[in-house]
Amino acid sequence: MNSDKLLTRRQAVQIAIDAREAGKTVVFTNGCFDILHVGHVRYLRQARAMGEMLIVGLNTDESVRALKGPSRPVYSQDDRAEVLAALEFVDYVVMFDESVPVELIKEIRPDIDVKGGDYNIEDMPEAKIMRDLGGRVEIIPYSVTQSEAFSTTQTIRRANNH
Repeated sequence: MNSDKLLTRRQAVQIAIDAREAGKTVVFTNGCFDILHVGHVRYLRQARAMGEMLIVGLNTDESVRALKGPSRPVYSQDDRAEVLAALEFVDYVVMFDESVPVELIKEIRPDIDVKGGDYNIEDMPEAKIMRDLGGRVEIIPYSVTQSEAFSTTQTIRRANNH
C-alpha cells in the first residue's frame, strides 16, 4: 500500500495547512468507495481538477455498515484505502468514523468540498461550515460521472442476480 498517501487526521490537518500556506487550493471529498467503479474514477478526477491537492475522506467499515447495512462494505477500509491511494489524482486518503465528516471538514478546512449527486447545497450540513470557513461546496452531478449502471449498490444487485 502507498502508505505515504494514507494519513491520520492530524497528518491531514497539517498537510492541508502546509498546502494552503504554499498557495495551493485544497479540495476535499468523501465517500464509502466500496467496489470502486468508473463513476468514482471520473468523479475523483473531476474533483482533483478543481485544485492542487485532493484529500479523500474514506468512511471506515463501521460507518459504512451504519450507512449501508450489515452486509457492507464488501471490501475492508484498508483495501478501499489502498485502491484510492493507487489513483494518481488522489493525493491523500484519511479515514473517518462519522456518517457525515463535519468535524473532519472543520479540522482540515478545505477550500472546496466536493459532493457527487443531486444535492441541494443548502440542505447539506457541510454548506454552512464551508461558508464559515471561507470555502465553498461544489456539486458534480451524477449525470456527469456515472449512470445507474455505475452504482455500487446496483453492481451488488446485478452480481446477486447471476
